Amino acid sequence: MAEKSPPSRSPDAPRPTIYDVATRAGVSKSLVSLVLRGSPNVSVERRTAVETAIAELGYRPSQAAAALAGNRTGTIGVIIDDYRNLWFVDFLHGMQEVLAERGIRVAVADRSFNSHVDASPLEGFLAMRVDGIVVASEPSDEMGRGIGVPAVLAGNRLQQIPGADIATSDDKFGGGLAANHLLGLGHRKIGHVTGGGGSARERCEGFREALRNAGVAPVIVGDGGTSEQDGFRFTRQLLLTHPGITAVFAANDSMAMGAAAAIKDAGLQVPQDISLIGYDNSPLASSNLLRLTTVDAVNGEVGRRAAKALLARFDGGPQDTVINLVEPQLVVRGSTAEACE
Repeated sequence: MAEKSPPSRSPDAPRPTIYDVATRAGVSKSLVSLVLRGSPNVSVERRTAVETAIAELGYRPSQAAAALAGNRTGTIGVIIDDYRNLWFVDFLHGMQEVLAERGIRVAVADRSFNSHVDASPLEGFLAMRVDGIVVASEPSDEMGRGIGVPAVLAGNRLQQIPGADIATSDDKFGGGLAANHLLGLGHRKIGHVTGGGGSARERCEGFREALRNAGVAPVIVGDGGTSEQDGFRFTRQLLLTHPGITAVFAANDSMAMGAAAAIKDAGLQVPQDISLIGYDNSPLASSNLLRLTTVDAVNGEVGRRAAKALLARFDGGPQDTVINLVEPQLVVRGSTAEACE
């Protein structure tokens, strides 16, 4: 017997719903949802009845219907602080690698993008009924009171989120890697340009501790931002106040790019006069323009661990807060050289 094709519908006919399928099959809406999700906990007889009803009605599940039936939208919200920060490239790719296997979509919101209209990305994601949220920025005050859905905080942050797991690179260890690399090249007059966030703070602490252990006094400049322009401004200040500096460690690769410009404007060269090291190993670092020595935060792995932490929550994993710590790696390129002192 030839297989039946789905019945044709006029353009004005209402689209069949999950309730129509349940009625046709003589089962509950929840059981239809189980069949749609591929659950093994459905008898062959009932699964056949549901599949037959779907074929006869020409039912095609939508995202909204799936959410209504299974209390899941198949979407995770990611809140970042600035699209211009290149560490998000590898981080989001790492998340997508894990979530794609489960058919889960990723929606991204920049906290600063709609700040002029007081739009809250958290409220927007909760209104979308996302299944979980990854916060890859400094948490807002409202996040500090809890989020209400499974959450992961990505990166070292000044404030925590109650009940949220943490996925981050070991930034303090990474700051020590940068300092020890410069010390190993014979540098003793080393400056650091940094910002005010939790990751920058940890990197600075690791850098400061390594220099202190070597009997070297660090020179640290920075009061907030970590953009390229901040790197330019802070490095210019550093060179004016400490003209004998032979090496600069920037809190991220964007700041390092600004630092390189400030060094050039001062009539100096990298690395002949001043060695320069960044952080994150972003695509910018490997460009032929910079060839930047940097600390790889292994952000792709941080993204993968953030995604896995959320999936573990979805699957009923441990309810205690889990901290996923990734060890960074030093990547040596052409922007650092032995001190000429």
